[in-house]
Amino acid sequence: MLNLERLRTLDALARHGSVSGAAAGLHVTTSAVSQQMAKLEREVGQQLLAKNGRGVRLTDAGRLLAEHAGRILSQVELAQSDLEAHRGQVVGELRISAFPTAARGLFPRALAALRAEHPGLRLRSQELEPELGVAGVVRGDLDLAVVLDWYNKPMPLPDGLVKAAILDDPADVAMPADHPLAGRREVGLEDFADDEWITWGEGEFCHEWLLFTLRAKGVEPRIGHRAAETHTQLGLVAAGLGVCVAPLLGRDPVPDGVVTVPVRQRVRRHVYVVWRADADRRPSIRAAVKALRSVGASLGGDIAPREGSPRDASPREGSPRESSSPES
Repeated sequence: MLNLERLRTLDALARHGSVSGAAAGLHVTTSAVSQQMAKLEREVGQQLLAKNGRGVRLTDAGRLLAEHAGRILSQVELAQSDLEAHRGQVVGELRISAFPTAARGLFPRALAALRAEHPGLRLRSQELEPELGVAGVVRGDLDLAVVLDWYNKPMPLPDGLVKAAILDDPADVAMPADHPLAGRREVGLEDFADDEWITWGEGEFCHEWLLFTLRAKGVEPRIGHRAAETHTQLGLVAAGLGVCVAPLLGRDPVPDGVVTVPVRQRVRRHVYVVWRADADRRPSIRAAVKALRSVGASLGGDIAPREGSPRDASPREGSPRESSSPES
């Protein structure tokens, strides 16, 4: 009979593409991965790995068994989810990530509420950019990830994920207080064609959004500085080094010497949480989504949850994300 943990190791190898990547994803040593694979090869009587330069690759038999392993593990996850739902208790470990401003603006209150209401739930959180959070959920390294779309540039999601809207996050342009446009009631992004932009890291989703949006307006942006954190970007603005897009979530306090002005085109980020469909009925998933949406709703003003988003897939029965009440 095939050993489930060895199938999990094979699945991790297929997903990560290397022994070191599989070891990191499984939180074990590379030697443990190699030992599990050697035992699995003896069990099936076929070679599953072949040398590929300094690394390894899956053989045809390895790829075939890895495809079955993915389906088997998904069924195991579904069985565990159904058993948790049957028991109805919010227990176990929940691993969750969020991009930096969401981690700062949502996690302190949401995770504290979860811990207070469900003391049997062990919470593990980390900051990750949206693409890395989605990849972690797909691999099974994370249970949930808080991610985002921009109003004019949705982020593609792989099949097999479920999503729930948390809030809409408006964004202003932040500029030095002595900037010629600092006194305006509204501005357009194209108004800053001659300014240097302070933006996110190369290749990050938000940076690519900024380039996409400005180029659509006929502006080739002048990128002066890069920083992952909003507060670092605002610090550079305060020093007179450029302008930046400043979403409201997690932004306060705005440093002295910085003015934020709304954008005429209503620039917004759509913030939502994703998880695997085969874990849809886990009470811990439902509880976490409820806590995140509650914090999103409590922020009030322009930041509020979107109900019935056209980008949300049809919910599975019992899914918390489209319910009028997260308890339903």
